[in-house]
Amino acid sequence: MKITKIIISSFVLLLNFNCLAQNFELGKVSIAELEEKHHPKDSSAVAAILFKKGKTSLEYSVENGFMLQTVVKLRIKIYKKEGYDWANKAINYSIDLSPKEFLDFSEAVTYNLVNGKIEKTKLKSDGIFVEKINKYWNRKKITMPNVKEGSVIEYEYTIKTPNKVHPRDWDFQTAIPVNYCEYKTAIPEYYTYNTTTKGFITPKINVVKNSKSITITSKERSQGSGFNSSTTSYSNDTYTYMETVTTYITEHLPAMKNESFVNNIDNYTASLVQELATVQFPSEPIKSFATDWNSVVKTIYDYEDFGPELNKTGYFEDEIKALIAPLNSPEEKTAAIFTYVKNNVKWDGFYGFYCEQGVRTAFKNKTGNVGDINLMLTAMLRYAGLQANPVLVSTRDNGIAIFPSRTAFDYVIAAIELPNELVLLDATAANAIPNVLPTRDLNWMGRLIRKDGSSSEVDLMPKTLSNDAITMSYTVEPSGKVTGKMQRQLTNYNAMLYRNRVNGENQDTYLEKLENENGKIEIEDYKRNNEKELQLPVSEVFTFKGSNLCEVIQDKIYINPLLFYTYKENPFKQETREYPIDYSFPFMDRYAVNIQVPEGYVVESVPVPANIVMQDDLGGFKFLTSVNGKTIQLSVQHQIKVPIVASDYYEMLKEYYQKMIEKVNEKIVLKKA
Repeated sequence: MKITKIIISSFVLLLNFNCLAQNFELGKVSIAELEEKHHPKDSSAVAAILFKKGKTSLEYSVENGFMLQTVVKLRIKIYKKEGYDWANKAINYSIDLSPKEFLDFSEAVTYNLVNGKIEKTKLKSDGIFVEKINKYWNRKKITMPNVKEGSVIEYEYTIKTPNKVHPRDWDFQTAIPVNYCEYKTAIPEYYTYNTTTKGFITPKINVVKNSKSITITSKERSQGSGFNSSTTSYSNDTYTYMETVTTYITEHLPAMKNESFVNNIDNYTASLVQELATVQFPSEPIKSFATDWNSVVKTIYDYEDFGPELNKTGYFEDEIKALIAPLNSPEEKTAAIFTYVKNNVKWDGFYGFYCEQGVRTAFKNKTGNVGDINLMLTAMLRYAGLQANPVLVSTRDNGIAIFPSRTAFDYVIAAIELPNELVLLDATAANAIPNVLPTRDLNWMGRLIRKDGSSSEVDLMPKTLSNDAITMSYTVEPSGKVTGKMQRQLTNYNAMLYRNRVNGENQDTYLEKLENENGKIEIEDYKRNNEKELQLPVSEVFTFKGSNLCEVIQDKIYINPLLFYTYKENPFKQETREYPIDYSFPFMDRYAVNIQVPEGYVVESVPVPANIVMQDDLGGFKFLTSVNGKTIQLSVQHQIKVPIVASDYYEMLKEYYQKMIEKVNEKIVLKKA
């Protein structure tokens, strides 16, 4: 009986798998697909992937041996104008490998329904573009022709590469719904890959083994004797091996939607990641490719565009010697050199842990990529006698690495090891200060490399609170008009983000936006302090008037005590959440408010005090009020103590925000005496 059940279960599973493996092929677009007005499961979708099929295999040629080949076929439906971007595709490819990496688009067609008939528009050469990213990478892009609301587009692309160590990640999920996704890998028995899936959706998997063979033709030339000419003989050797074909299938995947406080949505997207572990050919010893982080960083340190650049000092010695001559403490030297680099070498916008131009050229041209600037900074700090080392970083856009590999990193910063702390520095950002990095750097962990090749993990996430302190005094008139004065002071990350926002912006333009964003108030006597003094808190002070900041109903005045700083809605709207809540840095928002009651009015009611403490002391909210004659005093504090909150706390956090928002929206009520 048990055997019968097992056979039946296996048959059902096989039947289900075969049903899933439908014949999705390019060129077979239907009228029904073109007539579809919106996605059946997500009416808000601007586009959808109707199917996506891919296969990665190791293909043999006499010239190049085994090359990794990936072929991808897609059919995409465009529902709305906002989905037109899905008619474009850009893929980066290496120009630094031998044999060269190959990338080609084909079968690219746009389909439209015209007078009840299917109209095809093929991609032409003027819709294909190639641009240089840097000396290692190019980017090929296509822009599909004749795209409209309702269009269906198809294309295929092929990538061939000698890089067998790190096949490209395969994403099952994306920012739009995916109706059907199928991915196959075909791996000869000589190769073993470590494979893992990311995200919260598990694909259906089927594994089969096939026998496969390759034929290698070799020739041998023999020299004749006497009057006999030389001859050439050919021989064919056939090698048979087993190939493992693994098929991964997912269906009806929802769009990945960015929620509030998500780092990089790609970290949580359903995808497959692979890494070469071993290679063993017949009669040859096994070769291991699986590595650890120490091996990776030592390899990077030995690159000619990395470690050797740190040893070049002649181009800056005179300037740095004069700069640090009057300074004594490590902190003074660090600040002086850091400011010098920021002021004299501007970032060109390109990432990379390696030097693009080289530190000498970047110093001379006063511009460079991330590697040029921060390796130069590290070399200068070392010259000043500080224990400085580079720290490899994977930026937020690059995601979090699963396997130790060189491609896990795309950025480098500098670090100084002091007796009691590690000071992190990134000179690409004009408004950064020591231990306040650009938010692109704040991606969990980095890797510090020392001169001897050893390395250690570095926590990149900030520990110090960033404050946003607002002091506000205002008077309410019987008409409901509010007149007051506001002072705001920002520290650490809040200060850097503020400086980034106002940098280069005309003050009148800034004030106009500030007025419009804050209840159409009128601002006067505006003053900004310490905008360029980066070590000090930045602040702004102004007086304001507003006619729409409170309500007058009959003989009562209703006031939102925080006025235009009142939290309006809960940022957490989903029922459940699978991603961590990433605030980037811990912070405290504080409000001290003094309200003058107008003549002829008395206080009828004020919100009662509240104190909400989060589970495990992750943060908290305090709301205090007091009334003293004609003055109402309010103290509000909202604090998050950690940069990242695990998704396990989502329900608690959602409830916390809801209670906080309800409290700050409770009104002060004044009535006529």
